[in-house]
Amino acid sequence: MLHSYLTQIRMNLLLTVRNRMALFFSFVFPLIFLMIFSLGGGGGNGQQVVNIVLGIGVLGSGLFGVGMRAVQDREQNILRRFKVAPIGPGEILVSGLVTILALQLPNMVFLIALAHGLFGAAWPPQPISLLIFVGLGLLAFGSIGGIIAALVNSMQEGILLTQLFYFPMLFLSGTTIPITVMPAWLQTVAQFIPMTYFTTGLQPILRGKETLFDNLPSVGALALTAAVGTFLAAKLFRWEKEEKLRPAAKLWLLAVLGPFFILGAWQMHAKTNIAKAKVLGRDVQRSRIALIRDARLFLGDGTVIDQGSVLIKDGKIAEIYTGAAPDAKSLRADLIEAAGKTLLPGLIDANVHLNSPGIPISDPQYFQNQDENSDRELAAHLFSGVTAVRSAGDQLDMVLKHRATIASGERLGAELFAVGPVFTIPFRGNETASVRLPKSAAEARAQVNDLKTRGVDGIQAMLEAGGDGKVFYRLDLDILRAIADAARSANLPIVSHTGNAQDVADALDAGVNGIDGSTRDRIPDATFAKMKAMGVTYVPTLTVLEAGRAYVDGRTELLDRSLVQQVIPRKWFAQIKEGLKHDQDKREILRAFSFRSDFARQNLAAAYRAGVTLVANSGAGSEMVVHGPGIHRELQLWVEAGIPPAAALQGATYNAARLLRADQRIGLIRKGYEASLLLVDGNPLQDISATERISTVFFKGERVNRADIFDQK
Repeated sequence: MLHSYLTQIRMNLLLTVRNRMALFFSFVFPLIFLMIFSLGGGGGNGQQVVNIVLGIGVLGSGLFGVGMRAVQDREQNILRRFKVAPIGPGEILVSGLVTILALQLPNMVFLIALAHGLFGAAWPPQPISLLIFVGLGLLAFGSIGGIIAALVNSMQEGILLTQLFYFPMLFLSGTTIPITVMPAWLQTVAQFIPMTYFTTGLQPILRGKETLFDNLPSVGALALTAAVGTFLAAKLFRWEKEEKLRPAAKLWLLAVLGPFFILGAWQMHAKTNIAKAKVLGRDVQRSRIALIRDARLFLGDGTVIDQGSVLIKDGKIAEIYTGAAPDAKSLRADLIEAAGKTLLPGLIDANVHLNSPGIPISDPQYFQNQDENSDRELAAHLFSGVTAVRSAGDQLDMVLKHRATIASGERLGAELFAVGPVFTIPFRGNETASVRLPKSAAEARAQVNDLKTRGVDGIQAMLEAGGDGKVFYRLDLDILRAIADAARSANLPIVSHTGNAQDVADALDAGVNGIDGSTRDRIPDATFAKMKAMGVTYVPTLTVLEAGRAYVDGRTELLDRSLVQQVIPRKWFAQIKEGLKHDQDKREILRAFSFRSDFARQNLAAAYRAGVTLVANSGAGSEMVVHGPGIHRELQLWVEAGIPPAAALQGATYNAARLLRADQRIGLIRKGYEASLLLVDGNPLQDISATERISTVFFKGERVNRADIFDQK
């Protein structure tokens, strides 16, 4: 029995290497694609090339190598000769499957080695998982080819039916064209295509980010298809071309594809595979190599390199060159000419409010879907070169959801640091999910620990006694100390919003890490000296004062800036004046506050002179402070207050990263750090408004397509 199988395998191998069609689709067709990609040169996207070429090879050799070979043998009466030999359908079908394994697995190694030489593609970190997965793919598609061969009545019919399978699987599965660029309905159709599950499993396994166990549904479907297809092909096997099957027999093909119909039906509901395809597509973009050449480099900590270049690889800063840079082609990198431009770390906005657009609008649709609003606002930040934001006072479940979506790569937007509910006291019915209202120190500690368990990145407290003749009830200091102690024990940075100089002093005594908010009186120099000694950051918000005054007065000139008009939908502009009228009562309430900025400017300058660590935030989402451009205006106001541009930029990069406790990976242009960068025209060290003249934004190594960032599905 075993001898007959081995004999047939040996004979089949010899005959296959003489079959031109099988050789073309198994070897030549994939190599054509490899050569086409080799003409593109740089980018360092070798692993994606391997992914495409392996997919083409598996699909072609599977469908054509087994199916067409069997049909051809039957048409040429070769199988008739075996009819009287001690060889059954099992030996013939198994020999075909073993043949494609024997030819294609070594071919896989050859293609990977070739791509390594041509593109610098990395060797697969999970070779065993890759070998098994590719083998399963070959068996599955070989069995589909086998059942097609068993069901067709002629060579012409076999070629037609095989091509009806081959080309949709080639172009709609993500093998050659990314699924993410397809319309939503076509992405859903793709979930019923067997090759889709091979492609979405192959890429992460090839990159070493997943194993077989991470792709069990795909592995199971491929294995089941191989078993069912081989079994049915053996049952329906015909030795002679004169033996015909009824057209209804072709329904057996549905049985072979059954596992993928089930997976497709499930994906119509779950859409997890579509999300995975988006993540994989993003991973491809972030794996590219790029050289930003001859830029002025502001490293984030105040260091400036007048002429430098940065090499980005696999989402990280791989090298920093001073003076003349190496040739981009020698690095296999895409070249980005940056002469006359300035490269700096992506900006960080240390306080935003995603529950508000920052402008008065009357469109009821805006208020019906906060998820979509948050997606758009995070996209607006990234569009504006803000690669990370700290959300405070937003509904925690929503923030955590968006943080996870962006972290996975499913959507593109600024990295989100979740603070969640603000600790304060009850007033005017503020008992919502956006606040925590502890009544005792013990309750405060328990609430901090609960937030830590839920995964927040920091704690925010409100300690404001009022100003401008308005007195507020404020958080009990014993409770604030309990909040700060619990945050310290949980290793969470705590920032306190303050209203006057006494609030600042009390917050320092409570042990906070940061003071947030421009106070309504002068903060003594001694307080700033204490802040410096304690290492507490100062986070002024000049933008909110300027914008608040404009809102109360009904002025809209702050929205005339070019970057603001680029991020606000045109349909909203028409509603702003109407929205200001609609907000008349709210504006009258706020009119009681002066929104004076003189104390805020003086305090900021005093903090700088005292050597206090300054961190920038815009309060985006506050009245007339638009998400994204807000931080640029904040930096301009800092410079107007006497802060050197380099210090202002450091406040929106390295210092902000330190407050977020993320300064080991973002906030600096440093080797090994994430390549979240902002390239601008001009020199913001001389003209701070140059930060708004955005040339290119990079997020974790991906060159952001700003034109399409608001159209993500």
